[in-house]
Amino acid sequence: MAFNGTGSSNCGVNSLIEETDRISGILPVNADAGSNEPLSSTVALWEIVSIVLSFGIGEWVVIAFVPQNKLMLAVPALAALSLVLFSKKERGESWRDLGWRLDNFGSAVRIIFLPTLIGAAIILLVGWQMSSIHLSRSNLVTWGTGLVVWAFAQQLFLQGFINRRSQIIWGKGWISVLIVAVIFAVLHLPNPILSLATFIGAIIWAKAYQRHPNLFAVALSHAFLSFLLAMSLPNWLLNNLRVGFKYLA
Repeated sequence: MAFNGTGSSNCGVNSLIEETDRISGILPVNADAGSNEPLSSTVALWEIVSIVLSFGIGEWVVIAFVPQNKLMLAVPALAALSLVLFSKKERGESWRDLGWRLDNFGSAVRIIFLPTLIGAAIILLVGWQMSSIHLSRSNLVTWGTGLVVWAFAQQLFLQGFINRRSQIIWGKGWISVLIVAVIFAVLHLPNPILSLATFIGAIIWAKAYQRHPNLFAVALSHAFLSFLLAMSLPNWLLNNLRVGFKYLA
């Protein structure tokens, strides 16, 4: 009986690649070799569309028709969260897979630190040129704490869900990174400054997340840059950070 060394080697390499993807969190631990092909990509695309529609409904429909009842915003938000939790369970993902972890926090910070520093310098330079830097704000601590929580929630949806589903469809790399950035920018329309800022920021965060999936690192970078943006640029330019229908109202 002849021994097929090449076939055995290829099989071993494929197994090693699949195992590496499981460890990095791209594939669930119970994924079969052929189970994440066209059907999985189609489902992942529909999941992304559903999340974007949920937030779009909140920004454009709920605020437009029931502006006085902010609790109604909880309806699309809970729908989006329910989808994320259901998809997470069905795909066998853990919270660690999504980036709720500290073992790679240092590695993620090392990647994201310099781009964040450059972004901060640009924001401060623009604010200084416009003489609009204002570090005084009522309830600054409460607002800042809420900003961190809000940044973490956004990154959970953006990286822990949209980025991961984009990788299922387009793989790791610039295509999926740009898809994530475009989606995040679209969700901040029609505010031009926020759309541009979130597009650039999302490229940095998505790229860092794909190398070292850590929600804490990207959320802190997001919150820090958002804080500087709000404190450095004039309100008339940012329109008080409004997006969606509220920006036009």
